[in-house]
Amino acid sequence: MDTIVNETSAQRPANTPATATVRTPALSESTDAPQKPTFRSKLGSAFAMFRNGKSIAGLAILGFFVLVAIFADVLAPYSPTKVDNTARFQPPSAAHWLGTTHIGEDVLSQVIHGTRGVIVVGFLAAIIATFLAIVVGVMSGYLRGWRSEGLSALTNVFLVIPGIPLIIIVASMFEDPPLILVAGVLGLIGWAWGARVLRAQTMSLRSRDFVLAAKANGEPLHRIITVEMLPNLMALIAASFVGTVTAAIIGLTTLSYIGIIPVTTYNWGTILNWASAQGAFRQGQWWWFVPPGLCIAAIGVALSLINFGIDEYVNPRLRSAGERARALKKKGMSVNDTVTAVRTAPATPRQENL
Repeated sequence: MDTIVNETSAQRPANTPATATVRTPALSESTDAPQKPTFRSKLGSAFAMFRNGKSIAGLAILGFFVLVAIFADVLAPYSPTKVDNTARFQPPSAAHWLGTTHIGEDVLSQVIHGTRGVIVVGFLAAIIATFLAIVVGVMSGYLRGWRSEGLSALTNVFLVIPGIPLIIIVASMFEDPPLILVAGVLGLIGWAWGARVLRAQTMSLRSRDFVLAAKANGEPLHRIITVEMLPNLMALIAASFVGTVTAAIIGLTTLSYIGIIPVTTYNWGTILNWASAQGAFRQGQWWWFVPPGLCIAAIGVALSLINFGIDEYVNPRLRSAGERARALKKKGMSVNDTVTAVRTAPATPRQENL
């Protein structure tokens, strides 16, 4: 940018004209221009919900169970079906850390191998349900007219379908229903609630300035949804995914405990089923039913902590309260303190004379 400066003879240096042209660097040359946020940066900000303490603790516990499920064959000391006739109803010992069953099977090995079925069914059902919730919920929220109302009516129908009776009917059609089938049914009946929440939020986003600008620029529908909307819906999608995992795990263990899932398919519910059938509850053989029960409780706590962390990130009031609590903790104060420290200014000479 060129600027014309007029100087008097007293102000200008020698051998310079009275009128000089001063060239100043353009804004793009002097300072760095703001860069447009990339998809990677948007994705990183979308997953900022997992950076608080609750989410990190929940992810750590859940990650432990995932690793146990992956390396079950390596971690299990015995095969879950191996029978030791000399160690029936044996309490925990050096040979069997969690004791044995009524026929001498190692409980620890059954719990480790049962983790795989729980994790597979929980995550597979959640993936199916979350995918359907995104497709139906976002499309019904973005579109208008009869298409939006039709998708909303479909969601309402699946909201009232009873889940467990449907799974019982489907499982009764097979002699040995695979866990993939159970996960598919759990996913098909578990997407409606997430779709309702995503539809409401999408209806709010479709009138925002950045969405209207994208439409005015002629962006295709798939790019508006995937690039402009989905990063802003990531917190709700994550919460829906975690909730579906919780519901699927509870559904699987419940169906296994009541005998709908074959007892030959190892998971924590089938272990509880065998323990109940053999009278372990009445005879006080706690090592048979307490470990799978604690595993169900632990993974439930992990998923709840993740959900609490997401809620704290999404809810502005909870987020501000959490930030205030962390700031007070750094100063050595407690949130429950009723006395507020007040910094007093030094007295002025006039106040000292008084």
